[in-house]
Amino acid sequence: MTWTAPEIDRSPSPKLLDERACLQGWLDFHRETLRAKCTGLTHEQLALRSVEPSRLSLLGLVRHMAEVEAWWFRSNVTGVHAHGFYGPDDNLEGDFEDLDSVPAEQVFAWYAEECRLADEAVAHLPLDTRFRSIGRGTELDVRWVYLHMIEEYARHNGHADLLRERIDGQTGD
Repeated sequence: MTWTAPEIDRSPSPKLLDERACLQGWLDFHRETLRAKCTGLTHEQLALRSVEPSRLSLLGLVRHMAEVEAWWFRSNVTGVHAHGFYGPDDNLEGDFEDLDSVPAEQVFAWYAEECRLADEAVAHLPLDTRFRSIGRGTELDVRWVYLHMIEEYARHNGHADLLRERIDGQTGD
């Protein structure tokens, strides 16, 4: 039997919550949106680079977001070296390359685990907790990471819309 990305019951976007719950709610909403864009597709469909000449694929986006979750929430905020899943740390495009190296089912499991670990890493930290970012060398806070991640997902979910529509014509919100 061929594995397909599972159906997602996406939560509604957050409304009238305190700041932390609102930020977490929007982040979760965008995480679920990315997974929803993949629903019902096989590994081969998820790996398809359907908007030439772009090298983007839905599977590459899921791999990339697993890396980004680990990079910001764990490597930067907590100092845990938690990236480089799809190649050496100096290969910035590894997320989008060699898409047959790891089965999609395993990629989705890693992605879910990275989201869980990201949430766990910052759940106890106040939003104004500061850290020095790796690479940028600037001082940031946990609030900034939430906002950056929401922006990152929003941008890539737009890419996912185009990729999915080219694969099978499905569009969505």
